[in-house]
Amino acid sequence: MSRAETRAVHERLGAEKGFHRALGEEHSALFVEGGATLLVTFENLDHVTDHTEDRLPWGYSFVTGQGWSLLGLMAHGWTWYRDEAVFDFFDELRDGGFFGRFDRVVFYGASMGAYAAATFARAAPGATVIAISPQATLSREVAPWETRYRRVWRRDFSAASRYGYAPDGAAAANRAYLFYDPSAPLDAMHAALFQAPSVERYYCRRMGHRIASLWLNMGILKPVVTDCVDGRMTRVAFYRYLRRRRDSERYERALLEVVQRRGRPDLVRRLCRAVLSRRRGPRFRKALRQAEAELRARV
Repeated sequence: MSRAETRAVHERLGAEKGFHRALGEEHSALFVEGGATLLVTFENLDHVTDHTEDRLPWGYSFVTGQGWSLLGLMAHGWTWYRDEAVFDFFDELRDGGFFGRFDRVVFYGASMGAYAAATFARAAPGATVIAISPQATLSREVAPWETRYRRVWRRDFSAASRYGYAPDGAAAANRAYLFYDPSAPLDAMHAALFQAPSVERYYCRRMGHRIASLWLNMGILKPVVTDCVDGRMTRVAFYRYLRRRRDSERYERALLEVVQRRGRPDLVRRLCRAVLSRRRGPRFRKALRQAEAELRARV
């Protein structure tokens, strides 16, 4: 299905259950009326078009199944939502009392979407933010060490611009849940810029940047989001969820790469033996043989 066909699906759904709005050439918004809880999500429309069968924003069935309302913001590319049309849209919602219609307003996103969730939360002071691997800013003055997103450097991320600096939005929230890998240097540096009292940090060690997709693989993304929306997330509950990483082959592969890069054949051997005691794994068997050979050579 093409991007135009995806937009047509959203227009029909918006006409039936809420509204759909084109925001300039690069962005659009889909609102689906539900209950008194509103989840505001941010997603790349190209991902929706290419990787979802129903062509709907992330979690549409999950959100509506919970009885929540959904406002899905979609970017047509890697824009970080730096567009006057998007700024005007959130100003309009704020000034028109849209967010005041709901008992709870939650902004959710991952990576680029997490930046947007945090920065646009200032349009609804007192909201909740769920930000997974967020960027604080891509301003070259504030974050010259950020080298991953050159394609968007030309856009204005200055703190003086509207909705420019994500930590300011998080500061306006009642609670801002930040989930990130503290061993991923660039993500940790962004997270360090969020300093408001509303910020709650949850460490996802050795999970890298693509935490949300890993959680989806582990089956914990929806429970984590639900607990944050309901305001009952605690560190004890969160780290209990993370225990499921022990059953995730993707996490085990990522962990193997980490210990191999460290040059620690003793840790490689321990990890491989633990994995192979539970399941077959040609990659881990090969790594075990290599680690044991290296340890023998050191004797």
